[in-house]
Amino acid sequence: MSHGKIEAALCAVLRQMGVEQPTVQLERPRDLSHGDVASNVAMTLARELKRSPRQIAEQIAESLDLEAAGVEAVEVAGPGFLNFRLSSGVVASVLRGILVRDEAWGRSETGGGERVMVEFVSANPTGPLHIGHGRQAALGDAIASLLTWTGWQVHREFYYNNVGLQMESLVLSVHARYLQHFGLEAEIPEGGYHGGYITEIAEGLAQEVGDRYVRDFAEQSLDEIRAFVVPILRAEQDRDLNDFRVFFDEFYLESSLYSEGRVEAAIQALKDTGLVYEHEGATWFKTTEFGDQKDRVMVRSNGLPTYFVPDVAYHLHKWQRGFHRVINVQGSDHHGTVDRVRGGTQALGLPEGFPEYVLHQMVRATRDGEDVKFSKRAGSALSLRELYDEVGVDVTRYFFQMRKPDAHMLFDVDAALDQSDKNPVYKIQYAHARMCSIFAKAGIEAESIEAGATDLSVLDHELERELVKNLGEFTETLERSARQCTPHVLCEYLEQTAGSTNGWYHAGNPTRNPELAVLAEDPEIRQARLVLARAVQIVLRNGLTVLGISAPTRMDRAILDEEP
Repeated sequence: MSHGKIEAALCAVLRQMGVEQPTVQLERPRDLSHGDVASNVAMTLARELKRSPRQIAEQIAESLDLEAAGVEAVEVAGPGFLNFRLSSGVVASVLRGILVRDEAWGRSETGGGERVMVEFVSANPTGPLHIGHGRQAALGDAIASLLTWTGWQVHREFYYNNVGLQMESLVLSVHARYLQHFGLEAEIPEGGYHGGYITEIAEGLAQEVGDRYVRDFAEQSLDEIRAFVVPILRAEQDRDLNDFRVFFDEFYLESSLYSEGRVEAAIQALKDTGLVYEHEGATWFKTTEFGDQKDRVMVRSNGLPTYFVPDVAYHLHKWQRGFHRVINVQGSDHHGTVDRVRGGTQALGLPEGFPEYVLHQMVRATRDGEDVKFSKRAGSALSLRELYDEVGVDVTRYFFQMRKPDAHMLFDVDAALDQSDKNPVYKIQYAHARMCSIFAKAGIEAESIEAGATDLSVLDHELERELVKNLGEFTETLERSARQCTPHVLCEYLEQTAGSTNGWYHAGNPTRNPELAVLAEDPEIRQARLVLARAVQIVLRNGLTVLGISAPTRMDRAILDEEP
């Protein structure tokens, strides 16, 4: 719910009182009896106005234009707090706006249609996606969705690292298992891949080519094995992501940076900046000029570029493709690359702060307080698919999204399997389904509910006013969550709104509290509460949609256990 009117009315009074550049902070009181909105502005101005906060607050209260502020009352509390109670007209406007905009409620044009690329997951095609990739997938997808809802033109991109030492190690690992398949002695190379999927691929290779690479092995055979292996692993990753409801607009191959000459061009462009020097046979780039702890090798003594050079070339190409805002969602192990990549892009004339980074901490899955054993097939980590096959896609996505990205995460499998209101995603989904059950009991199509001329001023119970305030803050929450690239802000909002919803729903049990029965006998109250229920349904559905989580209309766990 926008507090703009209250802020503007307060600023007008403060200017009359001689405050040239007033700054007003508004917040929601924890105690509902203190009103809908509170401000400590009088306390912050005591020194400037040389009066007690209480006196300042009383003058503000006496001078405030209540109608312009959209409040029906303002009270002075304690040493000088200002507590505002919203007018019934504001309550009505919020609910009417929600019902009118429906599926568009919460959308804004903050981004102005500007293009933004969100690059995320970008896992090497060397094996199944693990739960760390899963956290990144859920976070990146939610960030992209938040930006879309706030008016940005979003491009989702996956960067495939299909060249380099890890790919070489993958191919050698498959070749070793392939030779073992034919009874020959062979060892996985140091740092190679030992998961069961390597054996599966090797057996598939044997079925495809027989013993060709036993009888006639040549240097190009490794390239042929790579051409067999990579598509298999890419396809598996794509299936896992698609079933996790994560899709991309483009898959960008690292190899294209070399085949199209972009790495070579980036090296030359960096040399042309004058920030490059030779030392001990290698070519160094002065990354210390851009905040790095020490200069970095750009081209090794063997003539091969280090890994940050293709990253610079890649981001230069992002800019050239018209993406002047780029957000990289990556694991915290990429922290050391931030200054190097930005140093390279700044040296080539791109702005400071390009690209932006959202770095997330890794994930541990636990059960009964102990780490979940790693996957036999994946080899070294629990796979994403194994996790969401057990606890469900909705729960897995939400658990990954509900914590700050930079917070370490323990994924509690026991908590994820709990289907009660203690599980936050079920808490939200139950609240949505309970609103749907109201319309089912009333025999009314939810979509037919219109605010129209409904007298919404009858929604004067504190639980109802609290719920309306929550609903009105949805758009601002989306904008803040998108601006900060923090899906957990939206999760916290939805949990709070679901809590208010469930409290209102259960308080409306006619056998316990007939005064708050949603389907009341009084037609005016009944209609107003149906409007409120419909507004709740819309907000929770839209919020879950942003996060890529379903909003069920009915759930098996006795949703109709209490009369609304």
